[in-house]
Amino acid sequence: MEEGSRIKEEIWIEKYRPTSLDDVVGQEEIVKRLKSYVRSRNVPHLLFSGPPGVGKTAAAISMVRELFGDDWRANFIELNASDERGIDVVRHKVKDFARTAPLGGAEFKVIFLDEADALTNDAQSALRRTMERYSSICRFVLSCNYSSKIIEPIQSRCAVYRFRSLSDGAVTERMKKIAKDEGVQVTEGGMNAIVYVARGDMRKAINALQAASLMEESVTEETIYQITATARPEQIKELIEAAISGKFTQARSLLDELLLVQGLSGEDVIIQIHRQMLSLMDSDDLPASTVVKLMDRIGEIDFRMTEGANERIQLEALLAYFALAGSVEK
Repeated sequence: MEEGSRIKEEIWIEKYRPTSLDDVVGQEEIVKRLKSYVRSRNVPHLLFSGPPGVGKTAAAISMVRELFGDDWRANFIELNASDERGIDVVRHKVKDFARTAPLGGAEFKVIFLDEADALTNDAQSALRRTMERYSSICRFVLSCNYSSKIIEPIQSRCAVYRFRSLSDGAVTERMKKIAKDEGVQVTEGGMNAIVYVARGDMRKAINALQAASLMEESVTEETIYQITATARPEQIKELIEAAISGKFTQARSLLDELLLVQGLSGEDVIIQIHRQMLSLMDSDDLPASTVVKLMDRIGEIDFRMTEGANERIQLEALLAYFALAGSVEK
């Protein structure tokens, strides 16, 4: 590759991790409130919940950097609760850090517990008392995917912020900036494919862009779908339409293409069928009543596969149900 478009060896996720709250995209309201905490230097305990790759960790670390400046590491500790789930981590690591005085004239220290929903109930109960006892010199920031897995006493002690999936525009804007900085050419179709694959997850989008850029100088949609083991939306649409029109054999052949040739898992296929059904509903290609019936069956098949049923049999059963529903509609 040419000098200007040489791919550096860094992992781009780390390289382009936000270092200030202004760099956190797609969460404007939350960023605005966090900035008010920084200005007032009065931070409550915080609970960030939301899907992966939307900026929860980035927002927490950026807030701490702006609070403490260059000495932020001295008054900050990050623990991944999924690695250390038990009560001992709360009794020792968390408690030992929380009880020490802040350094460098800081008003308080910050403990960031990533993936806090992985903590056991006993650990969360112990954490509740620690948060209360050391609140004068320590603040807790908890990050989780599902706030319902955090016990109510902890939720009541925190200001809860719910991060939403990033918009397509926010993902596109950041991907264009990274591609420009790295000298990577991305076609319009390639950018659309990145947005489709990411589904609001910036981490997934950056990974897809970097992996694709290592294969070709120009990132196209074909490269993105190949790298991420994702079927084209048109393929899924063709599969659904063939099944609903009663062409079960053709639909089964298309399913074989996805499972055997492209190597997709049954879970990948069912998720993409679900996404495509929503777009079919929006486009009025199918009556709403039919879409509702099909969506109900998609949920049933997904549950069966999660419980360990044979993926191939379940997906073929779904296509058969689509064919039956299509014949009734006709």
